[in-house]
Amino acid sequence: MSRSIILPIKPEYTEKILKGTKKYEFRKRACREKIDKIYIYETAPVKKVVAEVSVDEIIKGSPQYIWNICSKYGGINKQKYDQYFNDSPNAAAYKLGCVKKYEKPKELSDFGVDYVPQSFVYVV
Repeated sequence: MSRSIILPIKPEYTEKILKGTKKYEFRKRACREKIDKIYIYETAPVKKVVAEVSVDEIIKGSPQYIWNICSKYGGINKQKYDQYFNDSPNAAAYKLGCVKKYEKPKELSDFGVDYVPQSFVYVV
């Protein structure tokens, strides 16, 4: 059975995902369970769940390996990417599929979550 997660994402990257120019979301580690959907929690100043996106694949490897595969549609420059993965031996890239932007952004409480997740949180 697949699950869904809420991922906090900065507004600059949320915008690129919604435009379709960012097709990978990078993280230092992937969630352990199989997921098929990400709910995008846009961080401050918005602080709302603004969209959902299907997950086509999760790619794991070294930061260099992930960069080689995903950089063209990563929506981030190499300098910021390297800063993020500084001293991390592992990297993961969620390959994003179909994006559905909400007309009216949702609260975390709409998903039964009463705190802002630091990395991610599973939801039903």
